[in-house]
Amino acid sequence: MTSSVWISNQRVASIVILLAVFMTNLDLWIVNVALPAIGSSFASSAGGAATLSSLSWVLNAYAIALAALLVVAGRRGDRIGQRPVFLAGVPLFTLASLACAVAPDLGTLVAARALQAVGAAAQLPTSLALLLASVPAEHRTRATRNWAAVGGLAAAAGPVAGGLLVQVDWRWVFVINVPIGIATVAAGLRVLPSTARREEGRLPDLAGAVLITLAIAALSGALVQAPDWGWLDARSLTLFALALAGAAAFVRRSLRHRHPLFELPLLRLPQFGAASAGTFAFGIAFAIMLLSNVLWCQEIWHWSALRTGVAMVPGPALVPVVTVLTARAAQRLGHGPLVTAGGLLFAAAMLWRTCFASLDADYWLDLLPSQVLGGVGVGLTLGTLVAAGVSSLPGHRAATGSALVNSVRQMSATVGVALLVAVVGTHVGPAQRPDFRAAWVVAAALSLATAVIGVRITRGARTREAATPAQTSATPLTEGAAGQ
Repeated sequence: MTSSVWISNQRVASIVILLAVFMTNLDLWIVNVALPAIGSSFASSAGGAATLSSLSWVLNAYAIALAALLVVAGRRGDRIGQRPVFLAGVPLFTLASLACAVAPDLGTLVAARALQAVGAAAQLPTSLALLLASVPAEHRTRATRNWAAVGGLAAAAGPVAGGLLVQVDWRWVFVINVPIGIATVAAGLRVLPSTARREEGRLPDLAGAVLITLAIAALSGALVQAPDWGWLDARSLTLFALALAGAAAFVRRSLRHRHPLFELPLLRLPQFGAASAGTFAFGIAFAIMLLSNVLWCQEIWHWSALRTGVAMVPGPALVPVVTVLTARAAQRLGHGPLVTAGGLLFAAAMLWRTCFASLDADYWLDLLPSQVLGGVGVGLTLGTLVAAGVSSLPGHRAATGSALVNSVRQMSATVGVALLVAVVGTHVGPAQRPDFRAAWVVAAALSLATAVIGVRITRGARTREAATPAQTSATPLTEGAAGQ
């Protein structure tokens, strides 16, 4: 009886953790479909049209803050245990969601989105460690893939959920988080396992977090404002220079600080470094695809948010199916071949839109084939890249390393949104058709780069298999990482 109760608590704990992961990942993307409605709502109260550049901060404020704080929260979980950090993040995320729902203006909404990211940062890195502690050792590989797949599924399903909720009111895309958050806290207090403190000492470099936030925000600001200001305008050049200086200062500080925000030597682990690069490239392509499809359907085809969301169902529906069906293939073939195949398929999806996108709505020829190709590509690539990176880390860096991988994902999302705004412009209409095509070509090129990275991951795995255990365990990097 006691054994049955323990197994039942394990399952409930896994559900609670994955539900929280789904909620925070969903919120990053669900707002895409709501952007036109948010712009219309605040424009009518302000008496002017909200531009795409100003609305993009609703997405990017969340992604930038999340990218900067994930590692801090992950390391905090390593020091005091993942359970208290996780349970602190969920109520903060829930309260911030409520603040988003009642925001009276765009500036307040952007600030509340940044606060949401603080709560999300506490949940995401600690969730993986808690999940692994909630399942038997023989099920941990599958649990890691499930954790990664939930993020991919949430990202793909966001437009569908957003389309449904916007039919009521755009504020419901945030209200929906409140009951989920309350249920997660109530159940989590009862069933989440306690994890041991892995490390003692100081938190990572908080000044580094400020520098990377400044660099990403400046780069995003430069990209989204340059179409209006001019690429050679003094304000644009100042922001680009600020982004470059902030990034350089961050790298220098990270290499010299005793407790850096990002442990850059981890990127020298071949599989982790390759998976991080692939995550960044594919994340930019994915962000371009997701927001461009929403804008095309609502601003070019003049479809409602609900019709837009329903039109995107095939892509999200394929993600979990592909993830489940390829689980054994990943174990047998390794991560690399799946990443390569997924990158090629996603590139094909973007090139399809480049060739067949029409100002006259033609769902069956234009959007549906691209959705199918893209859905399979996301299912093969997104979760597999995260799993490839996390599985290559030293055991005592599980939370910190997964936080770094997810930080890369959020940075890529920010760059993807900003890059799309830079290419398409701040006002979307039929005249921007060539600009959309240019953005899809960029996304296709990045997907092809991801496919090449998959080949590198495959070669790296074969090299490790050929190495003796003694050679593998004696590398200076591993010894250095273990001692940090």
